[in-house]
Amino acid sequence: MNNNPVFLVYDKQCPLCENYCKLVRIQEAVGELVLVDARNDSNILKEITNANLDIDQGMVLKFNDNLFYGADAIHALALISSSSGIFNKMNYWFFRSKLLAKITYPVLRSMRNLFLKLLSRTKINNLNIENNSKF
Repeated sequence: MNNNPVFLVYDKQCPLCENYCKLVRIQEAVGELVLVDARNDSNILKEITNANLDIDQGMVLKFNDNLFYGADAIHALALISSSSGIFNKMNYWFFRSKLLAKITYPVLRSMRNLFLKLLSRTKINNLNIENNSKF
């Protein structure tokens, strides 16, 4: 087993993101999946901010010291995912194609943003963009 953790940084206040992250499993040989709430200050969030990645517009996967963002993150997760359970099998089949991930991810992100707007959630705004607190 690989001793390097794999970090998945997401918005824990988003029920859709929370459920996805709780269900996704990665292959044991890849390492341990560590879920990181982007609403809590952390070194990895600082790294994401320094890379100019807007966490409100995409989850981030840190794997082997590389940051994968949005569609690339969900694609990379599909490739390293376990085949245990229906969810992980579906995740693999939907997102193993980089093209399909790039087409599908913006639609999923838009649905997520609308859902968070309906729930009156605020943005994380890790890039400190002025007047960017609401979905």
